[in-house]
Parts: sequence; structure tokens; C-alpha cells
Amino acid sequence: MSAADPGRVQAGAVLGGATDVKACCAAAYSSDLVAMLLGEAYHPGGLALTRRLAGHLALHPGQAVLDVASGPGATARLLATEHQVSVTGVDLSAANVERARTDAAGVDGVRFEVGDAERLPLPDASVDAVVCECAFCTFPDKPTAAAELARVLRPGGRLGITDVTVEPDRLPGSLSGLAARIACIADARPTTAYENLLRDAGLRVLVTERHDEAMARMIDQIEARLRLLTLTRRDQVTELGLDLDQASEVLAAARDAVASGVIGYCLLVADRPVG
Repeated sequence: MSAADPGRVQAGAVLGGATDVKACCAAAYSSDLVAMLLGEAYHPGGLALTRRLAGHLALHPGQAVLDVASGPGATARLLATEHQVSVTGVDLSAANVERARTDAAGVDGVRFEVGDAERLPLPDASVDAVVCECAFCTFPDKPTAAAELARVLRPGGRLGITDVTVEPDRLPGSLSGLAARIACIADARPTTAYENLLRDAGLRVLVTERHDEAMARMIDQIEARLRLLTLTRRDQVTELGLDLDQASEVLAAARDAVASGVIGYCLLVADRPVG
């Protein structure tokens, strides 16, 4: 990938078929275009669902929290300010980390660093809680990622995940390419598969909730913002290399899949047993 035109490279990665999926996902989610389409939280349910997830984690002031695939840092800032915890955000994208550091200037107890979810840059049993929102489904090696999330948790610590769910056998072909992977669809799993991955990593599943309506609302939000961008910033969208027709087709297919129960959204909480 050339660094000469990062916006085009990032948007092109969404629709272009690059081989390094993790790098392309990181590049796409650090693009200005994705920020305009997704808004501050970058995941279905927004900060309201983040607060619900945090409520299940039983956080206490002074605890250490890890935010995996922290993006622009909205979740980390919320947890630090509303729960008085110390939060480390880890993201594969250096651009996301730089933006998160800038946006968190003046916020106590928050730091960000570049890192891979499958090789977390933290010691064993070093945090009281881990959050991972709308990202686990994009990790190519999910068993390794789950093991890493469990590894850094202290005994008794809790993991909170919100993520896209998919019934793979019913997923239409239009939602199985790289664009759909970066949209958190193509390699998503059923809720039971996520639960099994966490159990195999030595965690105990405590809470499972369905939030499919959050996925439907985000699709509507993206479509509305995409329409606005085509009216107000069409030249910029074209320069970024986004295929508007293909994006519209993916959104329409995703909306139908949510309505038919093929795609959904879930919240999972697990803990690392003591002893």
C-alpha cells in the first residue's frame, strides 16, 4: 500500500480486495470517510450501549481497563470519566491511536498505544476488565484473540464484548467480500460461536443479550449520511475512491439480512474464574 494518498488507499481497501485483512480493516477505520459515516462511537448502539456494557462490568474507581481495538477512543474516554478507571486503548492503526491521543488531551487516566489484538502488549493478569466493541468479529485468528483477552485479565476480572452476529450459511454472497469484512459482517459468527470461543479461552460467560435493533439503526444512519455526502461532498467521496453504487447495494443487502434474522448484534460479558 502506498503512503502517498492514504485516503484513497484506505477507502480502496474497503472495496478493493487487499490481502492483509487486518491492515486493511485498520486503515479503513482510520479514514475520514468512515468517521463521517459512523459518527463518534464507530459501533451499533453508540455510547448508550457502551454504558450498558460498562454497567455489566461492575467497574470500581482505580481499576485498570483495557479497550481492545479502541479506534478514536470514545469508549476509553467514557469509561475513564464516568467510572474513574484507568484505561489503556490498543488499536492496530497508528492513525487511530494518534487521533485518540489528541481527543483525550486533558482526560485523566487514559492512554493509547499501537498493538495487535492477537498479540496484546500487556503482561499476564494485568487488568481488571477488558472491553472490545464491534471488532472481535474482524480478527482473523479468533481463538488466539480470545486467549489474549483472557490472558491479560486478572482472576475475577470481566470481559465485555459487543459485536455483529451472523448466520453464515444464510449470508448472501454480496455480504461476503472484503467490504463486508471491514463492515464487520463477512467473518462474524453466531452468538453461540462467540460464547464457545470465550469458554475455550477459559472464560465463563455471564451475560448474553441481543441488540439487533442497534444494527438496523446503524445501517439507516450510514445510508442517511452517505446520501448527504453524495449531495454535499460528492467530489471528496469520489477522490477517496468509494464506489457509491456498491456501498448502497451492501447496505440494502445488510438491511434485508437484519430483517430476516441473518445479521444481528449481541452483547456478551464473561469473567476469568478465580482459582
